[in-house]
Amino acid sequence: MSSVKAVYQSPTFKKAVKKLHKNQKTDLDKAIHELLKNPVIGAQKNGDLAYLRVYKFKMVKQQTLLGYSFEEDQLILELLALVDRDE
Repeated sequence: MSSVKAVYQSPTFKKAVKKLHKNQKTDLDKAIHELLKNPVIGAQKNGDLAYLRVYKFKMVKQQTLLGYSFEEDQLILELLALVDRDE
């Protein structure tokens, strides 16, 4: 598999990241690096959301969902949403 060429952030994702604390950003950066290594690591959604994948990871001991999509032919990740979920 070739490497990811570019990462795009949606405006809602940028706003969510701005509100995070430094330790939360560190966990998010680790999750994004995992996605860059293997873009298909997240679970693909069904139906109308089939273009969307969701990657679950821990952010400061709290489960967090990172929604993203990518185009296989170009391997471009587009980070869509960051949602906190209680366990």
